[in-house]
Amino acid sequence: MIKEEITLPVHRDGKQIYDIKIHKDFAGLPECIGCLGDLSGSRICVVTDSNVSRLYAQEVLELLQPVCRETFLYTLPAGEEHKGLEEISGIYAYLLENHLDRRDVLVALGGGVVGDMTGFTAATYLRGIRWIQVPTTLLAMCDSSIGGKTGVDFAGYKNMVGAFYMPNLVYIAVNALQTLPEEQFASGMGEVLKHGLIRDASYYEQVIGNLYEIAERDPEVMMKMVEGSCRIKREIVEKDPTEKGERMLLNFGHTIGHAIETCKNFTMTHGACVALGCVGAAYISCRRNLLDAASYYEIRDMMVGFDLPISFDGISTQEVLDAITHDKKMIAGKCRFVLLNKIGGAFVDTSVSEAEMRDAIDSLNAECWEEKLIRLAYADAGEADEE
Repeated sequence: MIKEEITLPVHRDGKQIYDIKIHKDFAGLPECIGCLGDLSGSRICVVTDSNVSRLYAQEVLELLQPVCRETFLYTLPAGEEHKGLEEISGIYAYLLENHLDRRDVLVALGGGVVGDMTGFTAATYLRGIRWIQVPTTLLAMCDSSIGGKTGVDFAGYKNMVGAFYMPNLVYIAVNALQTLPEEQFASGMGEVLKHGLIRDASYYEQVIGNLYEIAERDPEVMMKMVEGSCRIKREIVEKDPTEKGERMLLNFGHTIGHAIETCKNFTMTHGACVALGCVGAAYISCRRNLLDAASYYEIRDMMVGFDLPISFDGISTQEVLDAITHDKKMIAGKCRFVLLNKIGGAFVDTSVSEAEMRDAIDSLNAECWEEKLIRLAYADAGEADEE
């Protein structure tokens, strides 16, 4: 039987700052929004994108209308390529034109891009107004909607401009996953698997054990999977809200992953790039004898099971290496890498060398695979000639 509601309170310095509410649909949103107090004199602006707008915008607006004075809808063009300051300026202009003030509320209805952009707007408009996350993608439900990281891409680099600004509520309607395209669902699985790999081996085993049910998007399994991933993300964020220490573990897979994502001009989904980065980091961990070979191969193979890539093409290893040097995770010229000493056990390391990174990226580069196969073929042919 599917639970009607799951509540995960998020704390900071011992004080509850917001709730993560997990429901099967959007119907409970008006009641949950009551956590913000009486909104009868306030206005709510729903920010969404062109894909989500046609699916859920009208339903959400109708649910919100009875609890506030007036509702507005602002629709962004869909896609990571629009995640920049120019589009943020458009939201600012719309809010100013409609005279929204500090009593009013923004609602991010969509995936990670919408959430990041709406949160950044909320953090900076009038020096901060209230906002709510209503994620509609698996990646946003399990990862980006939790923890208050907001931002936009700048000069070709991902999330280079941003702020930590906590939402007032995260409301998750898991039924929205039923309309999510296959590619975007797989992208979310990249972050789900990452959470298990860094923190909870039993959760990781539970996820891979439900591979077929997850592929069918079984509602009960979806509820449990989203809850488990949210619990892991919440626990880490509570201990380190502004990424000074333990929260860096959430960057597992992101050092190489972000670099690939940038070099591919965001033509690959974020979760697919994170999956590649996770395999690359696991490779380094294995080469250092921190992670056993069986675990490394399981990590790599299970990515395939969830329709995630284990190789890339069209860009060089050197391009990916160059992109890593521009990553936000570089501190005083050193790269902060998250490695594994076991499934469920992650740690931050700053000693990963350029040679180790190059080796790991080569292991993901399909062109390098082809070169190795050609070399092996020539070697075999040479041995045959000698015989």
